[in-house]
Amino acid sequence: MKTVFHSSLAEELQGFLEFKRSLGYSYNRSQFTLLEFDRFIQEYASQHEKWRLDEVIVAWLGSKPQRKAVSVSMDAAVLRQLCSWLHRRPGRWLTHEPLWPKLPTESTYVPYVLSEGDIRRLLDLTVTLTRPPFRAALYRMLLLLLYCTGIRFGEALRLSLQDIDTRTAILFVQMFKGRARWVPFHRTLAREIDIYLLERQNFTGEIAKPTDRFFVGINCMNLPVSTAEDTLQKLFRSAGLKPARGRIGPRPYDFRHTFAVHRLSRWYRQGADLHARLPWLSAYMGHDDILGTETYLTATPELLELAGSRMRNRYLKSSAENRRQP
Repeated sequence: MKTVFHSSLAEELQGFLEFKRSLGYSYNRSQFTLLEFDRFIQEYASQHEKWRLDEVIVAWLGSKPQRKAVSVSMDAAVLRQLCSWLHRRPGRWLTHEPLWPKLPTESTYVPYVLSEGDIRRLLDLTVTLTRPPFRAALYRMLLLLLYCTGIRFGEALRLSLQDIDTRTAILFVQMFKGRARWVPFHRTLAREIDIYLLERQNFTGEIAKPTDRFFVGINCMNLPVSTAEDTLQKLFRSAGLKPARGRIGPRPYDFRHTFAVHRLSRWYRQGADLHARLPWLSAYMGHDDILGTETYLTATPELLELAGSRMRNRYLKSSAENRRQP
């Protein structure tokens, strides 16, 4: 396996990653946690001549005060397993166990599922983003891509031009939190992408390279996550979906929840076999298994009504067949 770590702990991090994968774990998401920790070790070591691993772990877990507690808990779980593995190795890399913070292991956030009317209202509001003029086309495209494909917010911002083919209506998502995958999309979205690409070309004024980012900001190079998130939050507030303050209301990530629920609702209306279709949805969204997809299947009033109608129709059909039997 190719070494992907570069700090003084690179050999141990690589060995731990290979160990977990030898047990059958994909460990893709945890690899990104380890990569981020590896970069932090390099930065910490450059500022502290003498350092201990337990101190670095605590410093890294506390380096993002705005992060959700459950997200920090997930990172801590990976490092706790790393420490356990290091204890069993010769050399005693870890002589002091960190004082692990007590954090929640499950998120209490209730996803916000947008309606089709909400999506239309947000798209209409993008025309108010007039400075620079390209912003309207930029955020219209971002909203459409998130809603129509269900890819993660971070995955969308990392897309390059070579990842999207409007002729075949397929985009390629590089490995991020889940698996790398091909994502087909509808031809109507392909037409919107072609329009956006013309607007993008006019804005940058340069011949784009295949490796250039699909979404670009003021610097014509990339669209920062913080900038995109702040703009979407403003659109949510303008649409009346989110108050001026607080964490109530939709987040950019809720487009992924919305995609999953709307897809499931359409299958219900079509009378499809959901047990057979759920693996499709799981693969499309880049999950390792169906359990990862269940997080997104929020029971909305519409979904409950559709499920209830299907159950009622089956009951009535069954009762009618029983009455006809001699």
